[in-house]
Amino acid sequence: MKIKDLFLTQEEFMLAETPVPGILKTTPVPSNIEKYYESEQYISHHQDSNSFKDKLYKFAQYFNLNYKRNTLVAETFRNAHVLDYGCGAGEFVKYIEDEFTTFGYEPNASARSSATRKTSKAQIIDDINSLDNSLDVITLWHVLEHIEDQETILKVFHQKLKENGKLIIAVPNYASYDAKYYKEFWAAYDVPRHLYHFSKKGMEQIFNTHEWKLKKIKPLFLDAFYISILSEKYKKNPLFLLKGGFIGAISNFKASKTGEFSSLIYIIEKK
Repeated sequence: MKIKDLFLTQEEFMLAETPVPGILKTTPVPSNIEKYYESEQYISHHQDSNSFKDKLYKFAQYFNLNYKRNTLVAETFRNAHVLDYGCGAGEFVKYIEDEFTTFGYEPNASARSSATRKTSKAQIIDDINSLDNSLDVITLWHVLEHIEDQETILKVFHQKLKENGKLIIAVPNYASYDAKYYKEFWAAYDVPRHLYHFSKKGMEQIFNTHEWKLKKIKPLFLDAFYISILSEKYKKNPLFLLKGGFIGAISNFKASKTGEFSSLIYIIEKK
């Protein structure tokens, strides 16, 4: 399937199958991928925009922060050592820093600076190797899809986690109803920033191995609405808010029976 970068450049990319069933890859991968993040509207790095997209994101974010925090609390203990990998401007590390010994890794200098200013107790780093091998949890909230060399980073995570430590990973699900409905307009493809695209089947292939055990899968309910509204906006529908909300509701309703929510949280234990 051909997909345009509807967010920024309007360039076309292809979704190609990978050797792992249920996982697609964006091709070609640009050699200058950094330029595709260079926008004041890119919400993971820039939190002060007054654009509709940013306001919509922030509205959903406050609900999601508490939901993510509760997911983390259910899987670990107070004062556990937690790394938020790809922490962006630091919203989540700020939200949990009073309950956990918190670290945030962020490669983007601007976002890292914002996270450092925002937090008071969390340690914001630009090199995961600066941490010892004693982490209880590593979280990746819509980050894994941005990482090209996934085999290497998963080995690093395995090394940095304690025995029975956990990965908590949230990624969009291209097998969801809203993905199938919007097809090439589905906002969560977000090529080329999203280098990989996952289904539940694909994640099960990666994380049921001799090194990892997939323990639990949870939905991110608001993502269906947020992604559907953006998808309608990309389609230039003047009623994007109404139509997107409607499709998001249908997607969640169908997923309540199939488990194929727009985005899913995977809780994975190190063996």
